[in-house]
Amino acid sequence: MADAPRFGIWAAVHGSRAAHHDPDEPDDASWERNRALVLEAEALGFDSVLVAQHTMNPYDENRDQLEAWTAAAALAALTRRIEIIAAIKPGLYHPVVLAKMALQIEHVSGGRFALNLVNAWNRAEFERAGLPFPAHDDRYAYGREWIALVDRLMRGERVTFAGAHFQVQDYQLRPAGTDRPRPRIYLGGESEPARALAADHADIWFINGQPLADVRGLIADVASRPAANGPLRYGLSAFVIARETDAAAEAEHDRLLALAQRDAALRANTRARTDTASVMFAKTDAAASRHVGTNGGTAAGLVGSYETVAARIRAFHAAGIDLFMLQFQPFEAEMRRFAEQILPRVR
Repeated sequence: MADAPRFGIWAAVHGSRAAHHDPDEPDDASWERNRALVLEAEALGFDSVLVAQHTMNPYDENRDQLEAWTAAAALAALTRRIEIIAAIKPGLYHPVVLAKMALQIEHVSGGRFALNLVNAWNRAEFERAGLPFPAHDDRYAYGREWIALVDRLMRGERVTFAGAHFQVQDYQLRPAGTDRPRPRIYLGGESEPARALAADHADIWFINGQPLADVRGLIADVASRPAANGPLRYGLSAFVIARETDAAAEAEHDRLLALAQRDAALRANTRARTDTASVMFAKTDAAASRHVGTNGGTAAGLVGSYETVAARIRAFHAAGIDLFMLQFQPFEAEMRRFAEQILPRVR
């Protein structure tokens, strides 16, 4: 665990994270908005940005969706300090092609690039394109072979490989290793195959927003496994609502919960396209009545006064969380509030 926690933001790749009918939040996934958002986050002192990968908007296909890897390349060229994390679904890119893209962005950024391996939950994204969408555990078996190849290729190794899914003959990529051995590897997912894959191939394991006791249990389980890349570090997704008082924060939470009820049809459409074996959505459904945001959102409990939120962050950090990947709404205004009120309290 790092001595001090790190803080990142989710890029607004498909617009709002909590409610799509919020008069205070533009449902805007444009490049122009995301460029300004990430540049401001860097200036405010945030450490990372996560650019989620979807080829079409997972909530409403008629709405805009930012493309992750081209946007990550552009952000790498525009920024100077912030870490750029691009999510990747292995079924969309051959490992040789993806490893080359990752190395190029790593070179552009001067060693600030990372990829976040996610094994996908949106069936429609694959099936409508004529791409295979195997069963949950089969996707992880595919992802295991895929990331093993990507890891070696990003290190600049000369690779020959014959596996169940890929055949690679005498392949080497350059430039590689100009700033560090390879780009950092994050991994998201909480199923048993995801946990095993994190221990074997990840540098940082992303946990969806949930109560502290549950996070402690997840960390204890994965930390008990041998880690191939040295001690595994941990990240947590969370939606933050911070105000002067706990009561004011809860009132804002209630406002967003009420607005989110207007998105019921969008959520139903999303669930119809979702793999029922997804652990993230099973937990989301169980807590849906009292949380907003994606990937657990406010289920992490970062709702309260400035002191309350800071104390909960310190408790998560003491449990092993290194990186907090944060959502806000309205995003820009609440991100500034967090930088002004919470960062000084926890740093």
